[in-house]
Amino acid sequence: MINPLLADWTTPFGLPPFADMSDDDFAPGFEASLTQARAELAAIIENPKPPTFENTIDALELMGEAMHKVLSPFYTLAGVDSNPAREALQREFSPKLAAWGSEVSMNPELFARVDSLWQDREKLKLTPEQMRVLELTRRGLVRAGAQLDGFAFDRLKQVKERLAVLGTQFTQNLLADERAWYMELDPEDLEGLPDFVLATAKAAAEEKGTEGHVVTLSRSLIVPFLQFSARRDLRERAYEAWTSRGANGGETDNRSIAAEILALREERAHLLGYDDFATYKLETEMAKTPDAVRKLLMEVWEPAKAQADLDAQVLAAMMNNDGVNDALEPWDWRYYSEKRRAEEHDLDEAELKPYLQLDRMIEAAFDCATRLFSLEFKALDVPLHHPDARAWEVTRKGEHIAVFIGDYFARGGKRSGAWCSALRSQQKLRGDIRPHVINVCNFAKPAKGSPALLSYDDARTLFHEFGHALHQMLSNVTYESISGTSVARDFVELPSQLFEHWLEVPEVLQKYATHAETGEPMPADMLQRMLDAANYDQGFATVEYVASAMVDIEFHSGDAPEDPMTMQAEILEGMGMPPAIRMRHATPHFAHVFAGDGYSSAYYSYMWSEVMDADAFAAFEEAGGAFDAATARKLEDHILSVGGLREADELYTEFRGRLPGVEALLKGRGLDKVS
Repeated sequence: MINPLLADWTTPFGLPPFADMSDDDFAPGFEASLTQARAELAAIIENPKPPTFENTIDALELMGEAMHKVLSPFYTLAGVDSNPAREALQREFSPKLAAWGSEVSMNPELFARVDSLWQDREKLKLTPEQMRVLELTRRGLVRAGAQLDGFAFDRLKQVKERLAVLGTQFTQNLLADERAWYMELDPEDLEGLPDFVLATAKAAAEEKGTEGHVVTLSRSLIVPFLQFSARRDLRERAYEAWTSRGANGGETDNRSIAAEILALREERAHLLGYDDFATYKLETEMAKTPDAVRKLLMEVWEPAKAQADLDAQVLAAMMNNDGVNDALEPWDWRYYSEKRRAEEHDLDEAELKPYLQLDRMIEAAFDCATRLFSLEFKALDVPLHHPDARAWEVTRKGEHIAVFIGDYFARGGKRSGAWCSALRSQQKLRGDIRPHVINVCNFAKPAKGSPALLSYDDARTLFHEFGHALHQMLSNVTYESISGTSVARDFVELPSQLFEHWLEVPEVLQKYATHAETGEPMPADMLQRMLDAANYDQGFATVEYVASAMVDIEFHSGDAPEDPMTMQAEILEGMGMPPAIRMRHATPHFAHVFAGDGYSSAYYSYMWSEVMDADAFAAFEEAGGAFDAATARKLEDHILSVGGLREADELYTEFRGRLPGVEALLKGRGLDKVS
């Protein structure tokens, strides 16, 4: 039988044939596709004809299609529904993929062809897009080590392969810890938990094959448990388990892995002639230098810490009034902060949550995309990677634009967090290829027959990831290497964080925030109270984020630490980290930074993009409203449709006319008046 991964796909829209593939297909499919890719590379570098844009750059862009058809569905499954077979395949594939990446990116013959085109670029009569692709291709080869030779060349290949293995191991250790831990709750342990938390804890118990209620390390369950459980001892136990992921000793401990990763990244940077990894990484980002990152983070840290210190005093007093004569601890913050929010904003999440139904929030995100970009969404009945996943065809004026897939619920085999990826990216070189885009979240799955209910933060996450999806779906370039989200890391979060603002538009919530049982819209006073509280506890949220971002940038600046945990503690002490708040992502479970190179030295990028997203949404407000058609067209023309066609600061300036300052961010977080 023909391997379904290697056959021509006759599925609707060319989606992966998930129903026909099995785990046994991936290894032979990968080996066959790797052999084919090597033959395609050989055809490029052994071409006896002088290099041209078509026989070198175009050929590179077209190379590896068979491999993509194998790996795209594989890594989707590995991320959202892992199992021992898929984890073993990840461990097998990662060093081979790193070696293949080096075969391409460190190939001296390939670099010679690309470099000759670059030297003759003024004579080639290239389009602006072709010139950009040539520039980025050459830059990528140089930064990958194509100009190295001898020991440095061989050692860099070894370093990359080892980093790939370690990143996979880090991810799988984290998933193993998250999957293994849960806390059973006896009836007397349920004090204070509202119905929606009880329902989620009961569903989690069913998934674990036990009776009653359990708390797992899924963020969508453990956070509300920490907000509402009156049992301080259980909050401490759950919180410590949550924040100890990857640091429990034994085979799944990530601390030594993090140390080795940091040391290898430093060596990689030195081999390429850079002082440290942060300097290497930031060279192609908007920030450019570690000092620019530190400047932004500290401009936000000072007012955020001042606010958090004030808030800690209030929460400690509330706790003491409850008869707890102890210092405010991290497992107390969310509990007393939720009580304070209920008092100051008359806002109870248990009362609020029935108005934030998952299905209605999906409709809200779609409606905003329709009003802004004339996109239409039609549900599809197609085989997908998991029964919980759903798909829609996206069209505009009758023209097919994309397939959008949503996989929203937490499950044991799904890695934590939320993300957007493309099963297939937009391009025109191979034909008019439209994208297949997937949003993955980890919302609490409801009991059968009950609607899924979100917190306001969950709803914000849904809008955030859909902003990434719009960046992919509206892409309109020729070359896949610059399509969609193929932009600077500290620019990629702009579309996602910008789209979050439409959740705060009152008319959107007036229409879509309807009660799960009565269907009635959220009362006007509740809606206003919810929006007024949108910036509530921003001292806490900003401090835990900036602490993580600062640890990341310092880890990669200068010499790599022998003991990252000691250095983490020193960095936080030097910043004056409030004792009742911890980093959002401590080193042993900091997957953004250690599961791969994507956000290493770049976790700050969410905040860098936030400086722009606050200013970008202001452009809509200044033009007359959140759905101003002319501003939406400018956003699509200059940012969403062009991918990495130009440098990020140029794209933003084309949209806005200038680059923004940090003031809009501080105002947006309600930190502009803190002293």
